[in-house]
Amino acid sequence: MEIETLAVGEIQANCCIVWGPERQAIVMDPGAEPHTIRSFLEERDLTVAAYMLTHGHVDHICALADLRDALPAPVGLHPADQAWAFSSGNQFPPFYPVPRKPASIERDLADGQTWQDGGLVYRVIATPGHSPGSVCFHFPDEQVLFTGDTLFAGSVGRTDLPGGDSRTLQRSLGVIAALPDATTVYSGHGPVTDIAQEKAHNFFLQGFA
Repeated sequence: MEIETLAVGEIQANCCIVWGPERQAIVMDPGAEPHTIRSFLEERDLTVAAYMLTHGHVDHICALADLRDALPAPVGLHPADQAWAFSSGNQFPPFYPVPRKPASIERDLADGQTWQDGGLVYRVIATPGHSPGSVCFHFPDEQVLFTGDTLFAGSVGRTDLPGGDSRTLQRSLGVIAALPDATTVYSGHGPVTDIAQEKAHNFFLQGFA
């Protein structure tokens, strides 16, 4: 399993690109700079197996439609975030306009789903709180978790945006904390961490240590 993290856009959101021996990439959270993401894929001779979104905030989806037009592949987003992700309420001018909606969203993500793309098998874990439709992507064989803005190294996602809820987020953090301590965590912003490190040092996970 190969993983590349591209920090894109004014808010430096992590677009994670994941692939295996088949060289078919899962592109997670293409938030900005579609040219940068596309150039990386082309340089590594990767095709796109799927675009998978941890949530719908503008800094994580703004490059989606352009990329999908150029490199077609299924799109996955939780229905609770589909409801508002491509609306006028989801913008951050002047840096991020209203995200253009892709031609279709083929995958309505839900808790417990298992997907297989490019020879890699992974599970959807619903983790609402930062947004109503936030999810994580767990690769159990590789012990890797992509958390979007639910969990960061040393912190968690904000809950003061529309649809956010701190109590709901706390329950979601409990689900994440129950994963094996050796699980490597790739967040939506910032550096890589792991479950053990966060349970030991992240204030928001102290109750789950």
